[in-house]
Amino acid sequence: MAYKIYTKTGDGGETSLFGGKRLPKHHLRIETYGTVDELNSFLGLLRDALVNPGIRNLLFEVQNRLFTVGANLASDPEQPLATPDLHESDIELLEQAIDQMEAALPPLKNFILPGGHSSVSQAHVARTVCRRAERLASALATEEAVDPIILRYLNRLSDYLFVLSRKIALDLGVQEVIWEGRKEES
Repeated sequence: MAYKIYTKTGDGGETSLFGGKRLPKHHLRIETYGTVDELNSFLGLLRDALVNPGIRNLLFEVQNRLFTVGANLASDPEQPLATPDLHESDIELLEQAIDQMEAALPPLKNFILPGGHSSVSQAHVARTVCRRAERLASALATEEAVDPIILRYLNRLSDYLFVLSRKIALDLGVQEVIWEGRKEES
């Protein structure tokens, strides 16, 4: 028999975690790993738009690590299941990339608005989705078990994506869009 993508088991508004536990689709755990999946999709879009092979390769690595995050979040925390792990080296990889990019960037003296080029904006969209995933994972961690390395990874990834947006602008030769507050009218 051929595998079918639809199971009809979610038609009533519930889904299963790895381990079999069923939760409503609006549950914070489901929202959290769904947002990680959304982030992964935006990173795929960004990766497809870039030509720098080093950045493309790192984004591919990040996408694979986000599947690890998703697998952890999609697992029943009350069931001891073997899930892939994040490692400190995954966070260190992001930190090294941030440090390398920052060495080539001018010092940040202003707030930056998303824009200037579609790839820059895509990096900012990914950054904001990453921050949302981080907030959701943080909220989930107050209610249920969440491996603390997931929170640290998402935090560092959002930092990476901010610096990446600046590096993409530099590489493309486009001006960063500087936020200018409203001037007081006299």
